[in-house]
This record gives sequence, structure tokens and C-alpha cells, in this order.
Amino acid sequence: MKCLIRVIGLVMFWLLTLSAQQRILTLSEVIEKGRTALAPLRPTQVQWIADTPFFSYVVGYPGTEILVVGDARGKEPDRKITLAEMNRWLSATGIDTLGKFPKIGWRDEAHCWFWRGDSLLTVDLKKAQIRLHSFLQKKGENKDVAGRSLRTAFTRQGGLYLLEEAGKERLVARSDSAGIVFGEAVHRSEFGIRKGTFWSPQERYLAFYRKDERMVTDYPYLDFRQRPAVVKPEKYPMAGMNNHIATVGVYDLKSGETVWLKTGAPADQYLTNLTWSPDEKEIYLAQINRDQTKLRLVVYDAQSGKPLRTLFREQEAKYLDPQTGPLFLNQKPDRFLWLSRRDGWNHIYLYERNGELLKQLTSGPWEVTELHGADAGGTRVYFSTTRESPLNRDLYAADLESGELRRLTVGGGTHRVTLVGDGAYFVDIFSDLHTPAQSDLFDAAGRKLRTLLHSPNPLREYRLGEVKLMPLSAEDGTRLYARVIFPPGMNVNYRYPLLLYVYGGPHSQQVRNTWLGGNSSWMLWLHYLAAQGYIVLTVDNRGTDFRGRDFEQATFRQLGRVEIADQLAAVAELRAAGYIDSSRIGVVGWSYGGFMAASLMLRAPEVFTAGIAGAPVT
Repeated sequence: MKCLIRVIGLVMFWLLTLSAQQRILTLSEVIEKGRTALAPLRPTQVQWIADTPFFSYVVGYPGTEILVVGDARGKEPDRKITLAEMNRWLSATGIDTLGKFPKIGWRDEAHCWFWRGDSLLTVDLKKAQIRLHSFLQKKGENKDVAGRSLRTAFTRQGGLYLLEEAGKERLVARSDSAGIVFGEAVHRSEFGIRKGTFWSPQERYLAFYRKDERMVTDYPYLDFRQRPAVVKPEKYPMAGMNNHIATVGVYDLKSGETVWLKTGAPADQYLTNLTWSPDEKEIYLAQINRDQTKLRLVVYDAQSGKPLRTLFREQEAKYLDPQTGPLFLNQKPDRFLWLSRRDGWNHIYLYERNGELLKQLTSGPWEVTELHGADAGGTRVYFSTTRESPLNRDLYAADLESGELRRLTVGGGTHRVTLVGDGAYFVDIFSDLHTPAQSDLFDAAGRKLRTLLHSPNPLREYRLGEVKLMPLSAEDGTRLYARVIFPPGMNVNYRYPLLLYVYGGPHSQQVRNTWLGGNSSWMLWLHYLAAQGYIVLTVDNRGTDFRGRDFEQATFRQLGRVEIADQLAAVAELRAAGYIDSSRIGVVGWSYGGFMAASLMLRAPEVFTAGIAGAPVT
């Protein structure tokens, strides 16, 4: 009898296990849990606390997050502060509690700050206290906090202001003319421009953009949020029409005076990649003509605004698109690193501060995707790269004298790294097709010091289809990379409907060797569709990023032609495999992908039965 009970128990356990393994994603689960319970836990807000060996990160789903402060040397135990603790400290101060962990900044390892609405709050971790440091008199935007003093630059109704302690506000710049704004990002946030204010290293000066849009045509947007809908014109420069004019001001906090960089003609040039010198005496500015074919890196005197010298020039037949400014070396402020595609691939160049090119530090048919910094002695530089594969990301170190390269990350996949300022340590968040997230702490030699977080598979109870990353060919033989999601338990003798999920625009990459095969927020929805019996195809066509200059610029002055040809070639290659129902092929995309979906439907109606063009660029 006991034996029979044991057998029945084993059978029930096997059936329950099988049932759990065969669970199918539902649409409600994708929508309700796609960013929470069904998303892998990853550290967020990973940052090193300036001039210390301490680092911090936030982990947990919204409402249950924990702030972790760690010592890379291992001398002190981790300090953990839950959101519930933060809310108790807030309640003791009489401030409304938080629904999720705020974005924080650090003054030192025991003191951080964050914004709660229009209030700037400081946290003393040792005393377990939160204090109101300052507050805005009226609503402000584009807040930019100086890390040492906690002075905050912000904008309000087109004007630029400084917030001091205890709510004291100081006007920096304002105009009575409609169409002139200060302290906001310019040039439609291209060229890596993400903000309009730039604190100097010692926080004495604030550089900022002035944007004059008075000559730009109004575009009539229809605002459906009101009833009835109303027309709200916005400034939008159509191709070939007047662009806005940008200038750069430098505000001296001691004197209260502003000087303007004398950037010269033409007035509609792009002023990009603004960078302060380490001694805050100079400003480096990349100046690009309207056609984006010529670049000058110019140095300006921060006190007078006068140009001191042009360090170098770059020229391209099609276009230039620099995303970052010069990076100065620790302990060697007379040298800096510059990223450029001048040889066809994004690589690192070492310059003297006087503009002398010392050497090209990296080269080859691969891209540097991010420049992290240099070590304390200024002898090695750290960068992320596609050197192993365009689908992967790895951390490398390059010796500035010999040029020798050393790979510091292990395992084929995507490594997202955050380095301490002197390069002595780094945090690595790793994932690949089958690894949700593995977060570890390493030293500068690539030795693993400890694991910070191992994320379990949040989809382990679900029956998912196989994901394959595969090379395909364009019509001209160019290698393309594709991601294919097959239905669970796929039968190769059956013909399945095909869904083409497309983006295809510049500065994008959908196909990656990372969890579930891509970096799109749509991934779980695509897996849901695969579970419903669809094969889901995504292709990075020519015109997308991280494959070199020629690959990305293949679409120059012919948008919607090369990309569509590549997508159709990929669909044809998959159809030739014999398991696609050619009468049931659909396409879906958003933004540039919406433009692509509409274009594919119009130009190849014989291929696509249905399509969804979300927010298309038309």
C-alpha cells in the first residue's frame, strides 16, 4: 500500500511538473506582468560614488525596491535601504511617500539626494534621515544638479535659472521674445545632445544653450487630449527650410555675468558635444555644417568666449554624426581620446591637447560602442566593443603606449558595464539568449570579486518557442543578422504564418545576443505570438547601427529603398525553407518601424496579407 501511494505521488508530481512546463503565455500576462513578474530582475541605477571605491544600485520590482551600497574593496558590508525605510524617513519629515524608488545622486558614500516633485531632498544614511534641501517656487523643468554644491540649473517658461539652498532662485537668462529659449537641448536632440546645461568640473561656471526658433516654420499639431481637439503649432524645421540658431553662453556664478562663445558663421551650424577641460578654463565644441559633411573641433576660452584654436577637422562624403565629446585622461589632462568613424568604423584616437594626433588606438572591422574612461595613471583606456561579434558587447582595455588590446569580459553575449572613475573596478551585467541577467563585480584585471545578483528565469514555467540568431543575405550579398522565434514544438512539415516585426532605422539594433534575443520592450509580446502558432522574424537591415559607416549610410538619400529590399530578401530566404505559409505573412512596426510597415505593404502588396503601422514617420 505504501509503495502504491509513493507511485501515485510520483505520478502526480510528474504531471504537475509537466503542466507547469507546458504553461502558455496569455496576452493579459504579457500586458500586466511584462515589466514586473515576467521580466528578469536586473540592477538599475548602477553608479560609482565619486572619488570612492563605493558603488550603488537599486534592485526589485516597483514598490519593493532596495538600494544597495557596496564597497568594492570588501572592507565594509553592503548597506541596504528598502523603499519602505525611505518612506518612513519621508513620513517623519512630513513629505509624501514614494510609490517607487527615485532616481538618486551621491555626494559621498553616506549622503545621497533625489527630487520629489519640485523638492530637492538629501538623505543621510548614517542618521537614517531625509532633509528638505531646497525647493522650486514654481514648477521647473530640465533640472541639472551640480554634484558637490547641489545647486540646480532648471528651466521655466523658456528662461534659465539656478536654485540655491532653501528655495532661493537666481535668474541666469531669459528673453521676452517668443521663440527664444535657454537651457534646453538643441538640434532635435541629435549628435548625442540630451540636455541644454553643462556644469564645469569645479562648478564655478554653467555653460548653456540658447535656441532661437523665431525663423522656423510653425507646424500645426492637432491636440486630441482636449474636447474638442485644438490646433497647437510647434516649431518644426522641414528639410531644406530654416533651422533654429543655437549659441552657447557661459555663466560665471561668482561674478553673475555671462559671456557668449564666438562661434562665427554660418549661423545655422550645429554646435555639439560640448565638453569642459579638466581645469575648467576651456570649452571644446564640435561645430558641424548644416549638410553634416564637415566638422571642426574648436577650443574656446571660458572667460572671454574667444576661440583659441581649431584642433582638427573631419570631412565625410555623406554625413558626420559624432555622439560624444573628447574624453580627457586621468593624471594626463594634456591628452584626450576622440571617437571617430573616419576609417569607416567607430574607433578611438589619441590626441594632445594642442590638436596633435598621437595615434589611432583601435582599428579593424568592428566598432567601439562606448568609451568608459582611463585608469588612474592614464596608461589604459576601457571601452565596450563589437569586436567578438556585432551581436555581442564586451569590455576591452587598450594600452595607450603599445596599443595592445585585452578582453576583460568572459562569455559570448551582452556585457553592460559600469566602471569606477579610475578604472580599478567595474560592475558587469551579463545576459545572452538563455541567461536573464548575471551581475558581478570585477577588478581591473577582469578577476571576478563577487556576484551581486543572479536573476532566475522568470519564464521557467512557460512553454516558449526556440529563438535562433542567424545570418541572412541581402540582394547584394551583404550579411544581415536576423532573429527568428519559432512556435513551441514546431513541426517542420507544417506551414506556419509569418509575422515580420520591423524597425530598421538609424541608431538602432534589434537583433542582439541577449535575453530572449533582443532589446525591444515588445519581446514578450512577440513570444506570445509565437506561442499562438506564428513564426516571428526580425532583421537588422542596412541603415542600422554598429556595423560600420558604409552599412549604416547605405540608406543615404534613399530612405525606404535599401531597407525594404533587405527585409524582403530576408522574408524570401525564410520562405524558401519550406515551413512558411506564403498566403499568411504580416508586418508590424512602430515609429520608423511604422514607416517601414506601411512602405512594405504599399511596395510589396503581393507579399503581405496584413500590416500594422504604429506612429509611422510619414
